[in-house]
Amino acid sequence: MVNKVTWQKAGRVTEPGRYMFRYGWLTITAEDLAIWRQFPAASFTLVKLPSTPDAPEEFHLGAFEIPASPTVDEH
Repeated sequence: MVNKVTWQKAGRVTEPGRYMFRYGWLTITAEDLAIWRQFPAASFTLVKLPSTPDAPEEFHLGAFEIPASPTVDEH
């Protein structure tokens, strides 16, 4: 199963950094935020980083999807 995260689910963070997320630590870059600012409904794939057994899980954002805009019916 692939976990996805939206800007809303990430708490609409405004600065790059490392944030506690429900799955573990999530690192968000300035580039990730730029995509969310341009496409607020975009969702990113969570990518798990290798970790030690005693450490909390670490993630970063991978590929993103932009939802298709609703089509406008022109009559």
